[in-house]
Amino acid sequence: MNNTFSHKDVELLAKKTLYKGFFKMEEYRFKHRLFDGGWSGEITREVFERGHAVVVLPYDPINDKVVLIEQIRIPVLGSAKSPWLFELVAGMIDPGQTSENVALKELKEETGLDAFSVTKVNQYFSSPGGTSERFDFYWAAVDSSNAGGNFGLPEEHEDIKVHVVDRELAYKMLIDGVIDNASTVIGLQWLQLNYRDLVKRDNEK
Repeated sequence: MNNTFSHKDVELLAKKTLYKGFFKMEEYRFKHRLFDGGWSGEITREVFERGHAVVVLPYDPINDKVVLIEQIRIPVLGSAKSPWLFELVAGMIDPGQTSENVALKELKEETGLDAFSVTKVNQYFSSPGGTSERFDFYWAAVDSSNAGGNFGLPEEHEDIKVHVVDRELAYKMLIDGVIDNASTVIGLQWLQLNYRDLVKRDNEK
């Protein structure tokens, strides 16, 4: 099934920068075609521009283990049970970088692990109602037997603790609401649907 409309069905009237720091806020003024025919009136929207990112699921198909990281996320201070979240590895893609190289770099920086292989699964927009950010999602085949410890770059104020958990326990953490951030939920749901194929593929090597 194809989309009803495309880029040509949007008339961009103006775009201006409202704020520029580590992140950027842009204001868009536009019109768009309507499903019932004709065009909308002028619409104004603020868009949070933070660039694109990768998210990496480190999975050990031999031992059926998932490597999770734990770190503080201050934006959820007022709405989560704890501002320390269990997450997958993730990082921003800077200009000139490839998403696969960023995936490997972030895996090493945040967990100390090297991947036997990384495979792109899909890509998705994190919150398209308010930000342009897109995640490239990879799974990385790793050896979890010696994983653990504290990692992160001090110059980026990262303080990251590595956890190695059974795949079934990681999924139970999702079901129980212990894990409630979108990229980790998506990654663990994908793993639960596909782990048998990953284990089979590893056994066939």
